[in-house]
Amino acid sequence: MGVKQELGGVAGWLDDRTGIAKPSGPLLRKVFPDHWSFMLGEVALYSLIVLLITGTFLTFWFVPSSGQVIYGGSYIPLRGIPVSEAYRSTVDISFDVRGGLLIRQLHHWAALVFTVAIAVHMMRVFFTGAFRKPRELNWMLGSCLSLLAIVEGFAGYSLPDDLLSGTGLRIADGLMLSIPVIGSWLSFAVFGGPFPGNDIIPRLYAVHILLLPALLVGLALAHVLLVFIQKHTQFPGPGRTNRNVVGFPLMPVYLAKAGGFFFIVFGVTALIAGLVTINPVWMFGPYDPTAASAGSQPDWYMGFAEGALRLMLPWEIHAFGRTLSLNVLVPGVLLIPAMYGAALAYPFLERWATRAGPQEHHLLDRPRDAPTRTSIGAGALTFYICLFLAGGNDIIAVKLHLSIEAITMTLRVLLFVAPFTVAWVTRRICLSLQRRDHALVTHGRETGMLVRTAGGGFIERHEALSPYAQWPLVSRAQQHTDNAPPHAVGISEPSHPNGASAHGQTPEDSTHWRDRLKAAAGRLYFSDQIAPPTPEGQHLAHEAVREDQAALHDARVGGPTLPREP
Repeated sequence: MGVKQELGGVAGWLDDRTGIAKPSGPLLRKVFPDHWSFMLGEVALYSLIVLLITGTFLTFWFVPSSGQVIYGGSYIPLRGIPVSEAYRSTVDISFDVRGGLLIRQLHHWAALVFTVAIAVHMMRVFFTGAFRKPRELNWMLGSCLSLLAIVEGFAGYSLPDDLLSGTGLRIADGLMLSIPVIGSWLSFAVFGGPFPGNDIIPRLYAVHILLLPALLVGLALAHVLLVFIQKHTQFPGPGRTNRNVVGFPLMPVYLAKAGGFFFIVFGVTALIAGLVTINPVWMFGPYDPTAASAGSQPDWYMGFAEGALRLMLPWEIHAFGRTLSLNVLVPGVLLIPAMYGAALAYPFLERWATRAGPQEHHLLDRPRDAPTRTSIGAGALTFYICLFLAGGNDIIAVKLHLSIEAITMTLRVLLFVAPFTVAWVTRRICLSLQRRDHALVTHGRETGMLVRTAGGGFIERHEALSPYAQWPLVSRAQQHTDNAPPHAVGISEPSHPNGASAHGQTPEDSTHWRDRLKAAAGRLYFSDQIAPPTPEGQHLAHEAVREDQAALHDARVGGPTLPREP
């Protein structure tokens, strides 16, 4: 009691002088749902905090300069070799600064965890439909955060000026040079002259520790602020509607859990950093423009871009004395903007295709309940995996003793065939799961118990689902059918005596390409959907179950059939 009284006294003293209790009261009482998948965003946020802490430590000793010096530190194999000041300071941090190597490893692993957490969090948001109204802006902020995290990571691992990071910068220079008209000027401006120049390290350093962190922190704060302002999403369940949130308040339950989870993320990342070495720059050596390390691989978040470069055919256009290198421009410059542009536009495309009304969506979808969206996401993920595997085609060839040409050709074919195949299979699986849910609700769970009837036949005994287990199966969001075009799901539409629809014309009679395109998109999203069982259908199914139970009773006791309940 003494500790509580002291804390209460401190809080009262602070409130008397700041008046913070009144405006912060609703914030501290805000309810958050309790589900493990919501922690994915927290992992990204806590990893960003770890990055800021460890990055601040590294700035005390890192020297952002390309000036050449002779290494004379404690790492004997490098003594007497001319290196840049950036490379020497990185090696010194690793071997001569107490705890420096651990902090370097922790910083690098936190960056990997940060990008992984953002990617998995975006997948959770996409497959559950958490990007729908009113969260389109938050989805866009998250997509921009993901892109900035990739750029920040690339800038970070390019700073040590070792052979691996220098190879990555050389690729970046080639990408700039492939841009028509301005490519050579852009490369000259970024590197401060012909590659490698003398200005890229200090410029990258300023961008890495000032500009990009400010943008990341600002977008992350805006992202979290929108989560607080908007009602939090939740999975369907008993008592959960679009008008409430079932969970725990921010203070004290959720805040205590979040604080403990931060130290778990910090501790696990530190454990990995202490046990698994990453980016040993002393083994790669300083950057040499005439050399490249064997088996060079970028960090995982740049693997798909590397794979796109390796899979692209050697296409070039020669005209008017100029060369347009499509083999570099398309996969290296245009691919990433195209991918993130599609991600930014998807919430609006789905809203247009499904003819979503003005209602807000606070209940999440199970992936099976939106088969078209799930199939699109599975196809896009397959496309990414093919590019990622291509980024390590040489490693795969060496480890599996296969031909690198055969691996490259196979991945080129899979890049266009596998996404559509996986999307089709995923859609069929989702529809099959919908039919299974429908059968579970209407006929109950199969018990595996066979009972012989008086007539000599056999029937299987079914058990009705509990109301709690049945809830998510019957509370599926109705917008997947309520907003569907009539010709897509077989719903009759009010019509005028002349046969035209209430909207003036049927989609089939429309000659405008926009109407036909919208009708085709509606069919894509709504065709073959299995509607949740209606109360009338459940009542009839339960009547049939009671009749079966009466028949079972008759078969067991040999007496008359039990009367049905009214």
